[in-house]
Amino acid sequence: MFKTRITELFGIEHPIVGGCMMHISTPSFVAAVSNAGGLGVLASAMCATQDEFRRAIQLVRALTDRPFAVNLSLFPALRPIDNALYVEVILEERVPVVETSGHRPPEEMIATLKAAGVKTMHKCVSPKHARSAERAGVDAVTVFGSEGGGHIGELGLTTMTLVPETVDTVDIPVIAAGGIVDGRGLLAALALGAEGVTMGTRLLLSEECPIHDNLKQALLKASSQDTLPILGSLHNTLRAWHNEAARKVAEIEARGGDMWEILAVASGDAARRMYDEGNIDAGVMACSQAIGRVQEILPVSRIFQNMVNEAARIRDGLGHTV
Repeated sequence: MFKTRITELFGIEHPIVGGCMMHISTPSFVAAVSNAGGLGVLASAMCATQDEFRRAIQLVRALTDRPFAVNLSLFPALRPIDNALYVEVILEERVPVVETSGHRPPEEMIATLKAAGVKTMHKCVSPKHARSAERAGVDAVTVFGSEGGGHIGELGLTTMTLVPETVDTVDIPVIAAGGIVDGRGLLAALALGAEGVTMGTRLLLSEECPIHDNLKQALLKASSQDTLPILGSLHNTLRAWHNEAARKVAEIEARGGDMWEILAVASGDAARRMYDEGNIDAGVMACSQAIGRVQEILPVSRIFQNMVNEAARIRDGLGHTV
């Protein structure tokens, strides 16, 4: 229904990429996104070894025959990540698409992936970063507005501002991210010049999302004001759901607490326990301001179909109103 350079590049039905979410983007969830016609993205950083990573990729392949991607994190990490080891597995397992996020992707890495036929994209928070990624050789860029859930950078650029400026700056396809949860957001992104969207927060409230139902029910009650930016003192700003853990991090930062005190609350281990056990205040969860517009839990396939149907209805009706 919406064919763009992104659907052609990745070989997907809908111009929708599932946001990569640490401890959530498991093989089964990634496969659900791909089976629904989008591009599921596996979080490589969840895997501690090459063997574990290989098994995760093979499980995705067992669950879907459609294209999927792997995310390589270039952010600083408490557990140092040697992405060269992940790249070896990616090439051996013939992963079709790689997403990088964080610092500028190394040109050698991108060249190695592209030489093997792997499509590449990089997640950015400014047009400048998008230009840099294009020079590094990626096939597409995702630009992430500050209303989105996750690592939003320090610039505070919104999706509405960021997308058209980036589209005017680069020649490669642009994917819009940040605050997109429905067909209105999809069509708006396309109108701004993007050729696809990435969304994570909407997929938290999917039937297939592997988080505890306590969290899903709490998120259903959340409003657009129930998020806050944290980790700015570490120059790694994250938009998070406004729960007790996020408030505690904000309080520690406000009084000048050090990195280790902050990370004791904001660690991924605490979030993983929250996802598994359902204590909604145990950890920090990335969350978009658009959470307030999500009103029901649906299968991923229904979410995507509803989005493209709504976008098409609005598009087709615009000719009668302008």
